[in-house]
Amino acid sequence: MDLQWLDDVLFLLEERNLTRAAARRHITQPAFSRRIRSFEDWLGVDVLERGTNRVEISRALISNEAEIRALVARIRDLRGKITHFDPISSTVSIAAQHAPVFSTFPDMALRAKQHFPGLRFRLRAANLPDCVTMFLRGDTSMMLCYESEKTGPLSFGPNIRRALWGIDYLIPVVGGQLRYTVKDNGETPDDVPAIVYPENSYFGEVLSSANRRFGTPAKTTNTVCETALSSGIKELVLKGIGIGWLPYSMAYREIESGDLVSLSNNLGREALEVAVYADIKDDLAVALADIWKSGATNGKSHRTATSRHFNTAQ
Repeated sequence: MDLQWLDDVLFLLEERNLTRAAARRHITQPAFSRRIRSFEDWLGVDVLERGTNRVEISRALISNEAEIRALVARIRDLRGKITHFDPISSTVSIAAQHAPVFSTFPDMALRAKQHFPGLRFRLRAANLPDCVTMFLRGDTSMMLCYESEKTGPLSFGPNIRRALWGIDYLIPVVGGQLRYTVKDNGETPDDVPAIVYPENSYFGEVLSSANRRFGTPAKTTNTVCETALSSGIKELVLKGIGIGWLPYSMAYREIESGDLVSLSNNLGREALEVAVYADIKDDLAVALADIWKSGATNGKSHRTATSRHFNTAQ
């Protein structure tokens, strides 16, 4: 449909006469009549009642004048938003799990700023259920979270778009003086102290369902600290307080430097998807989801690099 057809209809409603309406549109009356006919063809209903010597506007069209004006205003407003969209002066609100705020979001922010240099972020970090609540309530237009490959994506309606940034892994690491308790063959004594996740935390549920040692209180004989904050676990592990499970993206630099030792060859690892959800009614959120979805390509190379580090960082 051509927007000018709606403008023609509005002029016709104001003038109640084809000739006068055509004059205001600065075209001939026959040309104006053809455009009204095009509108009727698109609508599938005649809006003019044509007689032998007269043409009258249908009552259906007259009674819906206010709706037509509102529709034209909404279309123009939408066109203006798209045409003059300026992310430089925009802020996007994101509900995010605590862990990806530290592990993956910095790289995501850098990628976004390559496209929108002045973009600002408002992060609202929380556990996953609270993130879902904030997102569905409309407090944020996006949500960033980890998802276990065993459980699959979260279930949202058609108004929510999902984008996959890439693949991460939850791995066991050890640091400080505690590194020297690991045997040459990589085996770890059961009584080694551990910093664990609560059973009811997201990572706790992932590790518990996979029956991973040193992941939760039930799978540990010497728990020295229990916390759902992976950033806190990282600092405790670096000090040698205990073994802990961390997202690889949060620990790979320390693994490469030798400050942390990965125990994944013996204790295993849990694959995680880094997912972004966007409200499709928010143009900026959708644009970012599309940008971050392209990170899935990088995710493949990240996944390959991750596997390489797992094989060499022991």
